[in-house]
Amino acid sequence: MLAGIFLLYWPYIWCRVRKESIDEYGLRWVYDKDSILQTLLVSAGVLSILTPVALYWPWDTLPHSRTPGMVMSMLASGLAAAIIEETFFRGWVQPILRRKLSAFAAIVITNLIFAPIHLIAAPSVISLATFFPGLIMGTLRERYGNIFPSILFHFLGNVWAIWFFPSPF
Repeated sequence: MLAGIFLLYWPYIWCRVRKESIDEYGLRWVYDKDSILQTLLVSAGVLSILTPVALYWPWDTLPHSRTPGMVMSMLASGLAAAIIEETFFRGWVQPILRRKLSAFAAIVITNLIFAPIHLIAAPSVISLATFFPGLIMGTLRERYGNIFPSILFHFLGNVWAIWFFPSPF
């Protein structure tokens, strides 16, 4: 809980203390029709590719069956995780790296930090696969200049994961 609070609020505190605009970091959510539509299309494309892969995953029966209460709990935590993680990684880490590096390098390095963090919640090597959707989230952040598209993509991925994420446990 404390880690989540830190990850969510630190980028805003950083900007305030340094007297920098949150817009420089893309921390102000911008609801742009084109960015939303394009993010939905990218999400649909990625998830339509991942679904058959997940359905034929060797050690898990997918899709998972979930109770309504479990689904609601997972949706809430999936939304919270998307907001918290995107605020910190795409709204703070990536822009700081971007000041010194190319967009590509900043996105890759951010995800080299982002992916291993998932081992805390799900200690399995498959958790490191979050590196790849992280590349898309970083690209969305870079393309649109704010974190809303990456949050939307992340949340939709989390919704998909409720039913289709292969789990070795």
